[in-house]
Amino acid sequence: MVMTYDSLFVGGGWVAPASDRRIEVVNATTEESLGSVPEAGEADVDRAVAAARQAFDDSPWATASPVERGDVLNRFADALEKRGEQLTRAVSLQNGMPLSLSEQFEGGYAVALLRYYAALATSTEFEERRPSPLGFDTLIRRSPVGVVGAIVPWNYPVVLAVTKIAPALAAGCTVVIKPSPGTVLDSFLLAEAAEEAGVPPGVLNWVPGGRELGAYLVSHPGVDKIAFTGSTAAGRLIGERCGAMLRPVSLELGGKSAAVILDDADLNKVTEGLFFASLANNGQTCMACTRILAPRSRYDEVVESLAGWLGGLQVGDPLEPSTQVGPLASAEHRERVEGFIAKGRAEGARLVLGGGRPAGLERGWFVQPTLFADVDNASTIARQEIFGPVLSVIAYDGDEDAVRIANDSEYGLGGSVWSADSERATSVARSVQTGTVGVNGYVIDLNAPFGGVKASGIGREFGPEALAGYLQLKSIYLPA
Repeated sequence: MVMTYDSLFVGGGWVAPASDRRIEVVNATTEESLGSVPEAGEADVDRAVAAARQAFDDSPWATASPVERGDVLNRFADALEKRGEQLTRAVSLQNGMPLSLSEQFEGGYAVALLRYYAALATSTEFEERRPSPLGFDTLIRRSPVGVVGAIVPWNYPVVLAVTKIAPALAAGCTVVIKPSPGTVLDSFLLAEAAEEAGVPPGVLNWVPGGRELGAYLVSHPGVDKIAFTGSTAAGRLIGERCGAMLRPVSLELGGKSAAVILDDADLNKVTEGLFFASLANNGQTCMACTRILAPRSRYDEVVESLAGWLGGLQVGDPLEPSTQVGPLASAEHRERVEGFIAKGRAEGARLVLGGGRPAGLERGWFVQPTLFADVDNASTIARQEIFGPVLSVIAYDGDEDAVRIANDSEYGLGGSVWSADSERATSVARSVQTGTVGVNGYVIDLNAPFGGVKASGIGREFGPEALAGYLQLKSIYLPA
């Protein structure tokens, strides 16, 4: 698969970029070229924002009914579904995501999100007449916030774009999307689907580029809200800028989540369910439970069980159906992950498994699934987000101590609790300071809010709560 594009999708059509700069896309497995696309510049962002502004202020989209917006979303879902195989392969080739996961999330889940918000748009009450205790009624009106600047990362580029596009369009907003240069081919397939679906001109616009372009979009005077998924460091800068501009912002940021294995847990069931919670997309997942909290009374047993599980994982070409762990997304990212592994060893953690590059895979940005034991929760590998297939096992004494350690983190995005007693696990889950937590598993529900607390972000994606984030409220006081 080699894909080359020469135009940008702005204002409902394919237009020439403002410069001749290009983004070269590389296969994470073979390190060979996958093609190239234009790199957008500030002039392209200006044009995209102007198109989105016009579509919001002066086109029929601004006054479209919820049913009409739902129809657009359903047509978009149909067009995306038709491109499922091409889309999921493109993602796996770019960032190393195993194809089985890409098909599930970048394909099926993205389509389901569009259909979900199509239905939610038609069932949401955008105006509510509310009686006042003062003897009159107030009309509560929910209106679209306006032009949204959406900044999407490279790890789940389709789903994380659609988590912004779908509720924004359901609300009646228009969107300028800046995809990551690391996974950019999929964004052109999304644009083709939007064009086929008849999304009105200017409602969706794509401007691929790097951090500087993202900063320009964040500060653009024509944008009304920013929706960002990415690192906490970048999120702090975006939040600071939006705060200065009094601009609404949603930030889905990093994590260092804990998987709490209680002392009565069936370890066979834990390892069966822990894969998605901890190692999905080769560990390149923001909510990954990479801190494994094990009861001291069963610590050695837990470490042995995890080592046996990790050692049996199939590492290789992400397009092979049997592959469970593929390459990391880039050479630079692999160097970063390997730096954390070196840091773990230097700080005294015990390397149980992995720690290097797999034998027989000389090409591609592979890292062995890696397990550290005897990890102190104050160590670097327990504090910082590694974003790779590296797990750290931390001992605890009693449920209260497990909760204390789980909460001893600047992050709070995901988490899981494992026990033979689901009620006990649920009780522990209630005490973990995080935006999401799974009991004996971790499955993201598109009908429930997803997001973080503390340094893991502000605002929520998925569920009706995400739609509410793209609406602003107006109270109209009616005479008695």
